[in-house]
Amino acid sequence: MIEKKSASLSRVLIYVFLVIWAVIVLFPFYWMVLTSVKSFASYNSEYIPRFFTTEPTLQNYADAFTTVPLGRYFLNTLIFTVATTGLMMLVIVPASFAFARLEFRGRNLVFALFLSLMMIPTELVIITNYVTIVNWNLRNTYLGLILPSVTSVFYIYLLKENFEAIPDELYQAAKVDGTSDLKYLVKVMIPICQPTVVTIIILKVIECWNSYVWPRLITYDANYYLVSNGIQEIRENGFGRENTPAMMAAVVVISVPLIVLFLIFRKKIMAGVSRGGTKG
Repeated sequence: MIEKKSASLSRVLIYVFLVIWAVIVLFPFYWMVLTSVKSFASYNSEYIPRFFTTEPTLQNYADAFTTVPLGRYFLNTLIFTVATTGLMMLVIVPASFAFARLEFRGRNLVFALFLSLMMIPTELVIITNYVTIVNWNLRNTYLGLILPSVTSVFYIYLLKENFEAIPDELYQAAKVDGTSDLKYLVKVMIPICQPTVVTIIILKVIECWNSYVWPRLITYDANYYLVSNGIQEIRENGFGRENTPAMMAAVVVISVPLIVLFLIFRKKIMAGVSRGGTKG
């Protein structure tokens, strides 16, 4: 009886902690949305911030697309995200397959050297990429934005570990049947590792959507701004520093696609991450 009461108390405490933690995590999002539906006059008249509004307005969202070129920033970000993610998958999937299944001299050494690239500080890589792109006259171009992000050592490692978890007997049986490596990769390995592949795609999309430092360095033409660095332009030359509700509306519009993406694919993300942590 005492053990049941202790277990029930522990469960209650866990749920209370989870609720408190959820409120702490979600409150900034609630405040962002709440501010975005307040009028400029209403927001400035609040000497003490209010946690609700009786006169919500959607005018700030209309201004986000009419006052500033937010639609253009969205289009640039979409092109950058889709192109970068697609090219990256074309690079990392064959690379992961080669390290996981193909036998060639020095494979382990090459892979170890490849992993050592993760030890290089990001700042050094950015400097090298910047000099290269400038020398190639690719500033203010989609190609200049995309090229430095078409591969990832971490994603190759993650996918390689998943490929290696597939029994060797499947590969040997496929070779006996005369199946090519490319066909085996497309028809067998990718479908089996689908949760991890989807997870990598989603994580890369989120990474591209939130990319700030590199686009800020490589673009000075507003026609090539992404939504991340376009926010700063909006703040400086669009709504102005004082129009916080309009700024919050723009931030909400930018954040919604990622939130929806995560909610739709959250189960696949969890499955892919958990599969990447197990082997065999």
